[in-house]
Amino acid sequence: MTSVWWIRRDARLADNPALLAAQEDGPAAAVFAWSRGVHLWSGRRRAHLARALWSLREDTGGVVGVRRGDPADAILAVAREHDARTVFAAREASPAGIRAQDAVAAALEVDGRELRLVGTPYAVAPGRVVKGDGTEYKVFTPFSHAWREHGWHAPAEHADPGGFARVESDVDLDQAAAHGDADDLLAERHEFREERVLAAWDDYVAGDLARYATERDRPDLDSTSHLSVPLAYGQIHPRTVLAATAAVRGEAARRLESELAWREFHADVLFRHPSAQHESLTPALPDDAWATGAEADEAFMAWRDGRTGFPLVDAGMRQLAATGTMHNRVRMVVASFLVKDLHLPWQRGASYFRRALLDYDHAQNQLNWQWVAGTGRDAAPFFRIFNPTSQAERYDPERRYVERWVAEVDTPAYPAPMVDHAAERAVALADLKRGKEARAAR
Repeated sequence: MTSVWWIRRDARLADNPALLAAQEDGPAAAVFAWSRGVHLWSGRRRAHLARALWSLREDTGGVVGVRRGDPADAILAVAREHDARTVFAAREASPAGIRAQDAVAAALEVDGRELRLVGTPYAVAPGRVVKGDGTEYKVFTPFSHAWREHGWHAPAEHADPGGFARVESDVDLDQAAAHGDADDLLAERHEFREERVLAAWDDYVAGDLARYATERDRPDLDSTSHLSVPLAYGQIHPRTVLAATAAVRGEAARRLESELAWREFHADVLFRHPSAQHESLTPALPDDAWATGAEADEAFMAWRDGRTGFPLVDAGMRQLAATGTMHNRVRMVVASFLVKDLHLPWQRGASYFRRALLDYDHAQNQLNWQWVAGTGRDAAPFFRIFNPTSQAERYDPERRYVERWVAEVDTPAYPAPMVDHAAERAVALADLKRGKEARAAR
């Protein structure tokens, strides 16, 4: 009996419960729906996705299908072609993911077929971690403790690479990757092969993980896991990561586990509060605090292009443009600069990151921006304003990171700082005070 595996954010053979369920009674007909939503992705994300799917096809003998069209149409068509009564897929928790799986389930049900959701892209499914009274956690630290106490399954066994039924494709993945590159070329190509992702992770655990706790905030040092891209595309599951760190003693492994918990906290927040993808969860400033008009647009473009005159900010934005990623400490600095020095709303920065990040994760992106803006769950208070100069001195003391990305930093070609940080900090704090007074007066 053939079942269908609907590929979502899990184009992998390792630790994939939905795929294993689809293979349980026979070969799985595997298909990814190349939908209109994917066409709206940035070129860099489309190119990387095409290569990840190409790698999966190679690993399975070239039989995995990629179909153009809405998931409901593509998945139903493949189910009919293979006379499959059941489609298996991982459960998504984002607003768009929920809409897609509801639409697929409805289309299958009308046709006498069924969608079964097995597993999620998270160690603990969003919505599962709750207080004793059944309500959500709004603060990260108690959430992380409850998350650990809840626990997770061990990684699932490796799927059978020969256990697939052929599905014809109407998307040329080589051309999709090439078109993505033409639209939005990156300076370097990130790893897209599952086997190499897993091997790189094993090497990291055996080596550089030991430095993570003390060096994770240093953009000038290569001490981080580089897991953000494979996690975003589902080429490694968090359970796989956690199974490896559980065997390692010390603060470094616990610190990395906490970062995964932070990722799952934000997925939980967005699952419970879908409006948080666009709206502030907690108000901070009055509406008239935000810069508008032509000068605001020019300021945004200077930030986007790495021309602010603040070396750490400019280095981060240029790294993002060239590679599709940015060191996490620098992400916080550039976000704070946009919101609190340039007085531009967090949504504007989040929208640009959605286009520029190769490792884009919807919940992480939107809620991390809200964290910096002081409007999210367990957010940094708005009055915590990163000083880009002191941050550079502390975390890039020899300026290796800055000099890598801003070659002209010490030449006349480099611009003067576009704002006075101390003055703009004072403006931001005054706006915060006005906002508090206005809310108290209501």
